[in-house]
Amino acid sequence: MKIALIGASGFIGSALRAEALSRGHSVTALVSRPERLDTEPGLYIVKVDVQDTKALTEQLRDFDAVLSAFSGHAQQDVQGYFAKGFDSILTAAKDAAAKRLLVVGGAGSLEVAPGQLLIDTPSFPAEYKATAEGARYALNQLRAQSAVTWTMLSPAAIIAPGERSGQYRLGSDQLLLDAEGNSQISVQDFAKAMIDELESPAHLNRRFTLAY
Repeated sequence: MKIALIGASGFIGSALRAEALSRGHSVTALVSRPERLDTEPGLYIVKVDVQDTKALTEQLRDFDAVLSAFSGHAQQDVQGYFAKGFDSILTAAKDAAAKRLLVVGGAGSLEVAPGQLLIDTPSFPAEYKATAEGARYALNQLRAQSAVTWTMLSPAAIIAPGERSGQYRLGSDQLLLDAEGNSQISVQDFAKAMIDELESPAHLNRRFTLAY
């Protein structure tokens, strides 16, 4: 497949890039800093400002899918930058007639009890709240529209470097916990699940999650 990957040099974006390339897909990395990526077979690197909707629209044409690992965590106004950037991505995907939009979500918008989201619990870490609010905003924007076929994958509460085991559980809108009450996933297994979804769609116009 021909994939446009936004945020291809970031923590999760790098894992998605590696997973997609390992399966023989053609990946066009849309990044703000091309110098952070090395050339390799199947990878095309394009500099783009996500906030420039017109330019982004032109870059998103003629792909089988758009993957967004966009994040505003390095910005001063994380939540505002994320929301503005995601609005631009969604508009560009619509205007470019993108066939599918797959989005990296957050764990904060997952339910821990009926009607209660993880982000709204007293124990939610303050340092992650702005990013989580941005991801919640993105999910709400996706659910409110019908012009673009979308999927969002929310990770477990903790996502970190680890192994690509392929041994994990999938869920929908509820935070998944193991027998000890932990919610974890490796970034490598997250990437596997996302590219699996790309190749064999099972959650069209829905959010899903995963954890060990």
